Amino acid sequence: MVENKTADIFLAPGALLAPLPAVLVSCADDRGKTDIVTVAWTGMLCTKPPLTYISLRQSRYSYGLILASGCFVINLPDETMARKTDFCGIYTGKKVDKFARCGFEKGYFENFPAPYIKDCPLSLACLTEKPDGIAKNPTPLGTHDMFWARIVSVRAKSGLIDENGRLMLDKARLLSYTHGEYFAPGRKLGRFGFSTDKKKKQ
Repeated sequence: MVENKTADIFLAPGALLAPLPAVLVSCADDRGKTDIVTVAWTGMLCTKPPLTYISLRQSRYSYGLILASGCFVINLPDETMARKTDFCGIYTGKKVDKFARCGFEKGYFENFPAPYIKDCPLSLACLTEKPDGIAKNPTPLGTHDMFWARIVSVRAKSGLIDENGRLMLDKARLLSYTHGEYFAPGRKLGRFGFSTDKKKKQ
């Protein structure tokens, strides 16, 4: 039989959307106990209001902290932090102080209990809330529960802000995750709207 190399291959349904951000989610309970968990199931839900989400297994130690406090911080690590990002996803906060083991420095938003990770280029302070029409937060989905959240504050490293106040995340060299592997960013291919530049010049 001659193999048809042009034929499509159909796979079983799976979580294969890629690439994804590999983020470090920091949280704290009402007694000041902190933790960090690595999350790839995250993204934006809405621009105005700015809504995001993370999906966690109930077995994760950080799940209980977030459930109790109603808040968390999404920290975006850069390409130099791949090993520490992986570490925070392997070990449980029940037994390991990940801030201490990774040498991360804590920072705090005003009147916000969960710390952010100063080492990360960008941090998003998030409050869990129940959007209209959603019966429960977190929402049970299957293997994971989804925490809906409103972004209430954003912190960036000073070197990522240009003289006009523009955030230059292209210079942050953010880490990404693809099917079980971590990747550094590649070359820039364009910007939003660049496909219409030629039409505008005519």
